[in-house]
Amino acid sequence: MTELKTKENIAIIRIRGITGIRFDIKKTLNMLNIYKRNFCIVVPKTDANIGMIRKVKDFTTFGTIDEETFSLLKEKRGVKGKKYFRLHPPRGGFERKGIKTPFTMGGALGDRKEKINNLIRRML
Repeated sequence: MTELKTKENIAIIRIRGITGIRFDIKKTLNMLNIYKRNFCIVVPKTDANIGMIRKVKDFTTFGTIDEETFSLLKEKRGVKGKKYFRLHPPRGGFERKGIKTPFTMGGALGDRKEKINNLIRRML
């Protein structure tokens, strides 16, 4: 997998499945290479990527990944030639209010900022 050279990288994890998704959101998820639940991708923080993340925020969780977690992710779940990481469901489950509620309200969706690193470590 190619190394990302930008200062900040964003990890995006798909939380919700494929049933009942509008076509434009499904197309954006496919452009991000997150086809199924518990797939993760790490992208540089650019305006184009931020726009795609905003569009799919109700089906994914995302945040700023640190170098230590990123190297652990590549070591344990990385496959050569693939642009995504397949993860296990998180140990201990998602947050208390489930996968239909934003993270700020106690759920699993949306922006986690630096807390995405804890979720990724639980999913490895």
